[in-house]
Amino acid sequence: MNDLLRNLKISINESIYLKDPESSDLGKRIVEHGILLINELGFDNFTFKKLGERIESNESSIYRYFENKHKFLIYLTSWYWGWKEYQLAFATININDPKHKLNQAIEILTREVEEDQSFNHINEVALNKIVINEYSKSYLTKEVDDENKEGYFVIYKRLSNRLKEMIADVNEGYPYPASLASTILAGSLHQHFLKDHFTSLTDCGAETSPSQYFIHLTSNLLNS
Repeated sequence: MNDLLRNLKISINESIYLKDPESSDLGKRIVEHGILLINELGFDNFTFKKLGERIESNESSIYRYFENKHKFLIYLTSWYWGWKEYQLAFATININDPKHKLNQAIEILTREVEEDQSFNHINEVALNKIVINEYSKSYLTKEVDDENKEGYFVIYKRLSNRLKEMIADVNEGYPYPASLASTILAGSLHQHFLKDHFTSLTDCGAETSPSQYFIHLTSNLLNS
């Protein structure tokens, strides 16, 4: 799997960027240090000017790749969900038992993230923290419907649909597979946030992981 991923390029909707950052060393530096800087400062305090100073390049050079920081956030989160999608596909392709496959998928999508050496310019741990803390800012906007029509969120939606199909394979009579799939994806981010910041609002922590919670929840729902 690592060898396959090392040669993998995660495809992002071309309308999200002006120039593919994967096409140049500068573009990869923009992504690499943009992730670290957003994780350090938070998205609201992040600017292209600050990123330019960090990578010792003109602010205008960043605008040659991304129209604004909103598009940059969508790019980063799209990459993250694409990375998760490939992990899910490789890990479940040879699993025939529907329950085992679903549980493995939930584990992959909700577990703690470890850095992946297949992508040297991307710190997946820092990117995961950005997704947990900032992902909602990519779609809680007035432009969300137009951006959805442009396919900005297609990877996230495709991933949720994969999970929905696995849920239906376990129990085709369960009436809410799409709702359950999107609840697992969005809810896992929320549970990770709660266990780090509002521990009294979750049972997840040192003893119970979000993965364990969502596998237990899904198993009870589909077996009832």
